[in-house]
Amino acid sequence: MKKRVVVLTGAGISAESGISTFRDSDGLWMNYPVEEVATHEAYESNPAKVIDFFNMLCPQMRKAQPNEGHRQLVRLEEKFEVNIITQNIDNLHERAGSTNVLHLHGQLGKARSERNDKLIVDVGDRDIHIGDLAPDGAQLRPHIVLFGEAVPNIEPAAELCSMADFFIVVGTSMNVYPAAGLIHYVPRSTPCYVVDPKAVQISRPITIVQEKAGTGVKKVVDEILATE
Repeated sequence: MKKRVVVLTGAGISAESGISTFRDSDGLWMNYPVEEVATHEAYESNPAKVIDFFNMLCPQMRKAQPNEGHRQLVRLEEKFEVNIITQNIDNLHERAGSTNVLHLHGQLGKARSERNDKLIVDVGDRDIHIGDLAPDGAQLRPHIVLFGEAVPNIEPAAELCSMADFFIVVGTSMNVYPAAGLIHYVPRSTPCYVVDPKAVQISRPITIVQEKAGTGVKKVVDEILATE
């Protein structure tokens, strides 16, 4: 049986493909206040504004291409069972060739019923508008977990982390919960790696590669492949 590598990725890996981050000094929240476009309350009070915000992000995602960080993670599938848990709402991991990707916060290019969050529709390049209905007759909304909403995939993600033989964190500050708490499910004996140009504080033994994903991920992948 193949050993399992679990990878948690954040905005830093997609930023190298040209996708704007949310929290950095030049991030999206500087121009679009989060409380107006990405909270459950904002959607309840002005769904059109929230829908338009995520429609606006779609062309940027379509234009972006997977970078070397994404491609290096695909290499691991040659010898390992690889599960990627991503906080990102783009599809760059899939486009790079990763076959097991769990999206914690939803995904652009998909919509779901306002009434049933399990009724998900692939809308591709098409914008969502008020009046677009899901198969159950409810309004379609972006398939994105807004602030103030539950994260349905956090339990499956925690289960994957508990089975990790190797654990890699790429491009995330580990300050945003519940995703930041996933490392606590990783067995203490599991080798852990963090790839990020910024200092990341994690309260357990880790190997830190303080580089961008494009170069740092290759170093980690090479080291893990060498164990086989």
